[in-house]
Amino acid sequence: MMLSAPSVPANTTAGVRCFHAEELANRLPHLEKWLHSDKPTPLSRHPRWLNVLEQSLGHSVYMLEAFDGDKTTGILPLAFVHSYLFGRYLVSLPYLNSNGVVADDETVRQRLIDRAALLADELDVRHMELRHEKAVEHPALNARMDSKVHMRLQLPDFPGPLWEQFPAKVRNQVRKGEKSGLNIVWGGDELLDDFYSVFSRNMRDLGTPVYGRSLFAGILEHFSKEAELCVLRSEKTPVAGALLLHGRGVTEVPSASSLREFNSTCANMLMYWNLLERAVQRGQAVFDFGRSTVEGGTYQFKKQWGARPEPAVWQYYVRDGDAREMRPDNPRYQRLIRIWQRLPVRLTRWIGPRIVRGIP
Repeated sequence: MMLSAPSVPANTTAGVRCFHAEELANRLPHLEKWLHSDKPTPLSRHPRWLNVLEQSLGHSVYMLEAFDGDKTTGILPLAFVHSYLFGRYLVSLPYLNSNGVVADDETVRQRLIDRAALLADELDVRHMELRHEKAVEHPALNARMDSKVHMRLQLPDFPGPLWEQFPAKVRNQVRKGEKSGLNIVWGGDELLDDFYSVFSRNMRDLGTPVYGRSLFAGILEHFSKEAELCVLRSEKTPVAGALLLHGRGVTEVPSASSLREFNSTCANMLMYWNLLERAVQRGQAVFDFGRSTVEGGTYQFKKQWGARPEPAVWQYYVRDGDAREMRPDNPRYQRLIRIWQRLPVRLTRWIGPRIVRGIP
């Protein structure tokens, strides 16, 4: 299905197409090639994420493509998130920290957001959320959140200089982890159960509904060469795990967890050192630790590794309500978080994915 775009003046061949369903599947290979360049590009920008979100979370997905004649000039991937509990939203893109408009110039950016706002109207969503890193000025974008930042570390050509730049406290904690008898393994699907057992338990402890195992299975399936799991075990017990995404020059860690009762082993510190070392070994230029609230706990954890803050500007076309309503730090959810923390892990694994898939 290809939805119609706003009319284009007769004296130009430029416009925006909206692809959905079978038409989108046929168009994605072309857009993957268009995005290919020598510039560092995180895997979170890859158009194939639409396949992951559709198949693993059940979202309806769309791709807006700006064109000028037969030339692609920009894209904007979008997922339609809807549930009976929370309502209807258009997001670019769920689960990922950064996405939104990719365009050759400002005129193209404006056209893509014009069409995205029209799609939001057509789908009657409460708001559209674009997870930008730099603000785009557009009359439809009437709200924004920039209280969080991306924490990123520039990587050297080999691990030695990276190790030497860490504070003595960090190096000592990594060494303690190395002496704790933990076993570090790398892999894909074969490690998914171990990874998910740690991740889902940690999300319960944080009071956060957990994504389903199927999301991570989908990521490993669609990005078999770019995504991998790291798991640390104490004998046969998994105690820490992380998902790494290796883009062009950029490695991201969108999901990582460790068990609190093993904090004394410094398993989390040992894991992150191995994640960083892995990225360097693959020749990556940047390690992206993910988003954090400025001066918050995770911000300080990432800062100790040398990561520096970069802007995260989430912009909104709000049609109903307040864009902040569905954010986890909303005070209205504190009681629910405390209740969730007391639930059995097995129960949270069953009901958590049904809840979180409907949260933008």
